Amino acid sequence: MNYLKKLLTKTIFWLNCARLYSLPMTILSWLVIFVFALKHNGSIIAGIIALIGISFAHLSTNLIDDYVDYKVLSKDENFVKAGRDCKCEYLRTNQATVNDLRNTIIIMLAIAAFTGLILLFLSGPAVILLAIIGLMIALLYPTFSMNGLGEILVIIAYGPLMFEGVYYVMTKNFSWEVLVLSITCVMFVNSVLYAHMLMDFDGDKKTNKKTLCIMLKTKTNALNFMLIFYITSYILILYITYLTKNYLYLTTLITIPMVADLHKYLGIYNKNPNEITKNPIWNYPLDNWKNIVGTYNEPFYLRFYMTRNISTYFMLLTTIAIIFG
Repeated sequence: MNYLKKLLTKTIFWLNCARLYSLPMTILSWLVIFVFALKHNGSIIAGIIALIGISFAHLSTNLIDDYVDYKVLSKDENFVKAGRDCKCEYLRTNQATVNDLRNTIIIMLAIAAFTGLILLFLSGPAVILLAIIGLMIALLYPTFSMNGLGEILVIIAYGPLMFEGVYYVMTKNFSWEVLVLSITCVMFVNSVLYAHMLMDFDGDKKTNKKTLCIMLKTKTNALNFMLIFYITSYILILYITYLTKNYLYLTTLITIPMVADLHKYLGIYNKNPNEITKNPIWNYPLDNWKNIVGTYNEPFYLRFYMTRNISTYFMLLTTIAIIFG
C-alpha cells in the first residue's frame, strides 16, 4: 500500500513537472480530428490509443526542453533571475536530479512508443514513419526553440503530424481536407506558445535566448507578427467552408473580436507589464484566479488565459461544425 502511495505521489510530481496544465490544448486538437475521422467511419479504439501516445509524447517533449535548458542555460547567472515561474525549479531545489529527469523522459517516450507499436498492428506501416517524425520533433524541439525556430516544429507536430496521423490510424487513409484543417487549427495552438514568448521578451533577451520574438527585434514587430497566425486560420476556415459547403464552420469567425481584444491587451503589456487591466467579459475560465489576482503575475496570466481561451473556443466551434455539418 505504501509503495502504491509513493508511486502515485511520484507520478503526480512528474506530471506537474511536465506541465500537465498544457495538455488540454493537445486534447482539444485531437478532439477535432477524432470527431472528423469518426464521421468517416474511423476506429474509436485506434483514436483513443493515439491520444494516449500523443499525450505522453507531448509531456516528454516538455521535459526534454527542461533537460536541455537546465544543462545549457543554468550556466548563465541571469537564467535564475529571468524565469517568471522559476523554470526547472524542481531541479534547482533538488526535488529531483538530472538523472531522474532523464529516466522519466525515457519512460514517457517508451509509453508513447508502445502505443505506436499497437497502432502499427491495428492500422498499418505508415505508423512507423509518423512515429519517427514525432520522435525527431521531440528531440529537436529544444535546439530549434533556442534558435528561434520552435514554432516550425510546433506547427508540424500539432498540425499535419497529429491530424494526418490520427486520421490515418483511424481510417487507414490520408486526406487533403485533413491537411487544410490541421493548419487551420494549429495556428491557434501555436499562438498560445507565441503569446507566452512575447510576454517573456525581456527575460529572454537578458539571457540571450533566441526566440522568434527576439529575432523580430522589437515587441511591436513581434506582436504584429502574431496576427499572421490568426489571419492564416481565418482564410483557411473560409476555404474549408467553400470546400465542404458546411457553413457551420463560419461560427468560428465570432472569435475575431476576441483576437482584436487580445492584440490590444498584449500591446498594453508590451508598454507596461505591471499594468492591471479589466478582464474581458468573454474571457473564461480563469484557473486559480483568486490566488493570482493582486500578484505580479496577474497581467501575465490574464493574457495567457485570453490566448488559451480563444483557441479553446475556436476548437470547440470547429468540432461542433464537424458534428452537425
